[in-house]
Amino acid sequence: MAKETDNGADAVRAYARYLKLERNYSGNTREAYVRDVGKLAGYLAAEGRPLAGATAADIHSFMATLHDVGIGLSSQCRVLSSLRSFFGFLATDGYRADDPTEGVDAPRPGEHLPEVLSPAEVDSLEDSLDPEKPECQRNRAIIEVLFSCGLRVSELVGLKLSDLFLGEGYVRVVGKGSKERLVPISDRAIEELQAWFADRDRMDIKPGEEDYVFLNRRGAHLTRTMILIMVKRQAVAAGIAKTISPHTLRHSFATALLNGGADLRVIQTLLGHERISTTEIYTHLDDATLRREILEHHPRNIGAGDALG
Repeated sequence: MAKETDNGADAVRAYARYLKLERNYSGNTREAYVRDVGKLAGYLAAEGRPLAGATAADIHSFMATLHDVGIGLSSQCRVLSSLRSFFGFLATDGYRADDPTEGVDAPRPGEHLPEVLSPAEVDSLEDSLDPEKPECQRNRAIIEVLFSCGLRVSELVGLKLSDLFLGEGYVRVVGKGSKERLVPISDRAIEELQAWFADRDRMDIKPGEEDYVFLNRRGAHLTRTMILIMVKRQAVAAGIAKTISPHTLRHSFATALLNGGADLRVIQTLLGHERISTTEIYTHLDDATLRREILEHHPRNIGAGDALG
């Protein structure tokens, strides 16, 4: 029988003692291991999930997020090593019966970036959804918004109705550090959203959740893990052999724009990246320029006949 924990706090304290007394690690090494575990704990806490109950899907999603925020390959490997040590300890010491890190592969050189999906593969992902299921249209809209706007999954789950300016062709995105940016949205994504809203309007929405764009069957906003599981399930259903996650759609967005000839500065602005030494170059790009670039170079817009500007 697994030991009871105070949302993982007891387990982390026991783990720190284990590193000191049984592994004889130095203070700096112990702090690094516990700090890495704390990163996962914070990630899960944002969704109200306990650290000690983390699943393999949670850890896959967490590792993808590390890449998404610009954590380097060696640091990603170190974090995963810390998590393997921690969950190995939990399994050995009776806090849980399994080790969720066993099925998580370490990132390797040459795998810095996730797989890329072509527009046709994104179409197949959407077409693989079962139209008989009530969540079909919602999931179509999720996939399309991820691909057409290049959002982080955390930005998608936090997207509010008050962030949508569909008449003007924009969504307001709250990114890392609560910083906002405007991202143009394609006509295709708008159509999928409007179809989802027809379903959403018939839902019994929980108090306090009314402004969230994407909701589960119980009328509450979705979590990152829910979207990760959905995207991976649909990849299997669509016969896509690539290992993908919601972040794959974000990277596919950027790659499609780059291959279409969009300016790299515009792509970085649309993605909300900040790890650049010359951020002042973005101050010269106004909203009209951003919209023109995405409409001209994203495959969802090419040939659509949009009026630019």
